[in-house]
Amino acid sequence: MSEPAVSPAAAADALAEIHARRDQAVTAALVPGWYWPALGGLMVAFTAAVETHRPWVVAVGSVGYALGLGALVARVALRHRAQVRNSLIGVRGAVAIVGYALGLVALGLVTGFAAESAGLAWPATIGAAATAGAMTATGQSLMGYLRGVMTARPIGGGR
Repeated sequence: MSEPAVSPAAAADALAEIHARRDQAVTAALVPGWYWPALGGLMVAFTAAVETHRPWVVAVGSVGYALGLGALVARVALRHRAQVRNSLIGVRGAVAIVGYALGLVALGLVTGFAAESAGLAWPATIGAAATAGAMTATGQSLMGYLRGVMTARPIGGGR
């Protein structure tokens, strides 16, 4: 028994549909733009609370940060039901994420230590604000890069 013939046009249409669906899934799995300033704001508020050196402010700031971060992550996780498989991100994507995170940590530390050596008040908060600003300015660029990495992967599992 032979397989029914599929025309080249039908095969091209089917492949285009597969690419479109993959692009939709990848886009749905990416972190939305509002996430970056929201996370940055939480970081700055928490760091400022700790730098007050007032136990009750630290306690309120810690609880507020935990609740805010939990709500932020829950919102992203519930809104974006698609999950990206590690094989889709690949080594390039993983290296980009790790490099991005390390770059943000380095920026925050360098800025905070520079603020402290300059005698500025609240140096850790200044470092956190620099990190928050960088995340807000570049988070979507990271998502765009990761989207490109994931959509450039061959369909069907080429690793």
